[in-house]
Amino acid sequence: MEKIIQILCFTSLFIYLIIRLRYELQMMQQNSYRNKRYLKWLKSNLISTHRVLIFLVFIVACFFIHIIYLEILVSIFAATGIVYELTRKYKKALVYTNRAIRLLLTSSLLAFLLISLLFFITQNVNITLLTVLFLNVLSFIILMTGNIINVPIESAINKSYYNEAKRILAQHKHLVIIGITGSYGKTSTKHYLHRILSEKYNVLMTPGSYNTVMGVIRTIRENLKPYHEIFIVEMGAKQQGDIKEICDLVQPNIGILTSIGEQHLETFKSIENIQKTKFELIDSLPKNGFAVLNADFEYVASRNVENVNNLFYYSSFNKSKDYYIDDITYSFSGTDFVIKRKNGLSESFSTKIVGKHNLSNILAGIMVAEYLNVEINAIKYAVSHIEQVEHRLTISQTPAGITIIDDAFNSNPSGAEMALEVLKGFQSGKRIMVTPGMIELGEKQFEYNYKLGQQISTSADYVIIVGEYNREAISQGLLENNFNKENLYTAPSFTNAVKHLNDKLQKGDVVLYENDLPDTFK
Repeated sequence: MEKIIQILCFTSLFIYLIIRLRYELQMMQQNSYRNKRYLKWLKSNLISTHRVLIFLVFIVACFFIHIIYLEILVSIFAATGIVYELTRKYKKALVYTNRAIRLLLTSSLLAFLLISLLFFITQNVNITLLTVLFLNVLSFIILMTGNIINVPIESAINKSYYNEAKRILAQHKHLVIIGITGSYGKTSTKHYLHRILSEKYNVLMTPGSYNTVMGVIRTIRENLKPYHEIFIVEMGAKQQGDIKEICDLVQPNIGILTSIGEQHLETFKSIENIQKTKFELIDSLPKNGFAVLNADFEYVASRNVENVNNLFYYSSFNKSKDYYIDDITYSFSGTDFVIKRKNGLSESFSTKIVGKHNLSNILAGIMVAEYLNVEINAIKYAVSHIEQVEHRLTISQTPAGITIIDDAFNSNPSGAEMALEVLKGFQSGKRIMVTPGMIELGEKQFEYNYKLGQQISTSADYVIIVGEYNREAISQGLLENNFNKENLYTAPSFTNAVKHLNDKLQKGDVVLYENDLPDTFK
């Protein structure tokens, strides 16, 4: 009987260990499989309820593991943990890519070998059980070790994929490749440009947020066909050299730089480093290429570009810029606006899209379309039929008469300001803001979220701050700008925020969802 209980205890603990490794893998994936970034996340998440609970069970087991009743209790604890982890909901679920599967298998095998080796040395079942329990405490170390072990394997696989993508691109001799980068706005610009150019060309774009070199490689290998005439490549960066790496692969003919701001300042350390990295796209363009640059941003407008033909655009009236936007009129159905050129020519457009920065992103697409000889009537038709990218300032209305402004994806200072301008424009009902604030702003994290609180105070009637990460900064900005404390609610989770919100809503109210932090943030 005792052996059966020990086997059950070992089995449940080992399965729980695999489940814990899966959780660590999910967080590693959200940190781009980089141990350094994962460690940074771990610093603020090491002391969690689950880790502490597992550690306490381990301490107790060290003294009483030989008691059969404790083995039963440990088995129940492990089984409960398994059920909890398997039913737990995450904002961003683990994606079982081949790399993720390899890392999970390597880490699981590493754990099994450690346990087997210890049992072989000690021949003691109780010590083995303690080892499995202790490895549950140190699941993050096992995964990081597995990640290090897999480095040569991943490098070899990535190299083979890279070379294959290079061969595929070499076969598309007349393919026009357009690179898009920026601190923000690049995904929306990509979608807008795709819609406009599709009026004349067969166009492929990198899907979703496939803006890393491996994401681009995957798009080329799986989606690029002989009939494609244009390939739009979104280029993201977490560190210097990331964009150059993508450019070295695809060798773009055209480049769009949508913005340079202090997004990801936490990893880049300075705005100058961000500028240098974003301009890796423009610097890589050939002499016969073409660059489109957003003069709304100081660190774009102030940089000399002499290696390639280029045009600057501006989101509001400015006769000194090559292209600019004027005469903006908003309505519930969308926006009417005029695009003017420095040479005096102008064209009127209508779109379903709202927000000045979104119009700026459309303008970048129009400029490239004109460069590629798309007729103006075709451009106007495409602009009028552009659908907003999901979670990027989309406006909808519920059957109950509640207007929802969804700007939940990857909030940044400029985007949040634009979303608040849209919210402020609604005059009927309560204007409600739901936000956890902005992230990855380094030393300016508190400053920008404090400013966000100040901006919210003049645009919203009721505010729900989600989570702890930016609660103090936003609250301080709100209250110091004379916002009514009774109209501020702090929610421990998004689920709690929604529940509280449902009790407040009435017909005619407007709700702005600004940002949605991933699971790596509290």
